[in-house]
Amino acid sequence: MRGTKRWGIAAAAALSVGLGALSAQAADTIKVGVLHSLSGTMAISETTLKDTVLMMVDEVNKNGGLLGKQVEAVVVDPASNWPLFAEKARELLASEDVAVVFGCWTSVSRKSVLPVFEELNGLLFYPVQYEGEESSRNVFYTGAAPNQQAIPAVEYLMSEDGGGVERWVLAGTDYVYPRTTNKILEAFLKSKGVKDEDIMINYTPFGHADWQTIVADIKSFASAGKKTAVVSTINGDANVPFYKELANQGIKAEDIPVVAFSVGEEELAGIDTSNLVGHLAAWNYFQSVDTPENEQFIEQWHAFIKDDSRVTNDPMEATYIGFKMWTQAVLQAGTTDVDAVRQAMYGQVVRSPSGYDIVMNTNHHLSKPVMIGEIQPDGQFETVWQTDGPIKAAAWSPYIPESAKLTADWTYPWVCGNCERPKYAN
Repeated sequence: MRGTKRWGIAAAAALSVGLGALSAQAADTIKVGVLHSLSGTMAISETTLKDTVLMMVDEVNKNGGLLGKQVEAVVVDPASNWPLFAEKARELLASEDVAVVFGCWTSVSRKSVLPVFEELNGLLFYPVQYEGEESSRNVFYTGAAPNQQAIPAVEYLMSEDGGGVERWVLAGTDYVYPRTTNKILEAFLKSKGVKDEDIMINYTPFGHADWQTIVADIKSFASAGKKTAVVSTINGDANVPFYKELANQGIKAEDIPVVAFSVGEEELAGIDTSNLVGHLAAWNYFQSVDTPENEQFIEQWHAFIKDDSRVTNDPMEATYIGFKMWTQAVLQAGTTDVDAVRQAMYGQVVRSPSGYDIVMNTNHHLSKPVMIGEIQPDGQFETVWQTDGPIKAAAWSPYIPESAKLTADWTYPWVCGNCERPKYAN
């Protein structure tokens, strides 16, 4: 009995030491989650962002890691399935115990995961332009808010340089980002004196392929004798047949310009751009930006992906900025603890590939430059207009009455993402 008891105690001790070693081994890496669709309708846009995070992880590890540990990317595929995004987010936070997540493209996917991040106090870096009207303590928004993309794009088209557009087609995929963005744009246009009959709004489902009737309707709407433009919030692979149908019906940029908010270099890589020259996109970065920082960014990307034909784009830059800021905040805080990192994020500055010092504000959004580019025959963009420098993102739109009175500030005395401003506040 005594021998058996001693053996049991020794075995338990050995098992405890073994489990402790395994636990220590597991703790030797800092896990980061990658939550992007690698299949389904959004894979055309999101796969590259997964690769961008892997590139950033590779860079950190080659430079010695973070807090003395190697960084490990945990990649999942929510497959363009919005409820699956929430399941995969929970898996990353609760099962994989990641320190941070970089992910989502569509607003519906972000809205799907938001309750999970808030429940489990996770940290999400969201790298894509969106409709605003949100500021969560658990999300840092590194893409553009409407005042950093949609509003400036429409203002440009209204100007003499942009063609003096008077009639507007707001065409989008049927989900929260296009609908909210178009609500803001419609209110903005009306504030500028545009009448109801000069605004046409159309929504189509994800993956929509048959554009013949809709493009014909756009053509008919533009025949009223006023300069007409299409403002496109069409997302994913539906863009390919949309642009193809524009060409099929002989619509050229000088006749009806299209300005897109979700079409960049990656999406154009799959399209014959010969008939699209002159159409526009509004972003905060283009691959064609001529800066030393961008040259280095492109060189790093090509070296990592081992394919010099692979393009860069705006959401990649936003991912790059977010990852750099997160690592800086971790080093400043001396820990990956979410609460400590969140506090350290405010005021972080990253020199971006676009050549600007980009700042994280206390509303969890960035100050970013705005650029409008024309599609070129090679699928790149030539910048035709840009702001003098970065502009601060507005989380809540002044063009929606219920939002105009709100502010987002996660520092004292506000500590809130949707606080109502007192009348005396600026």
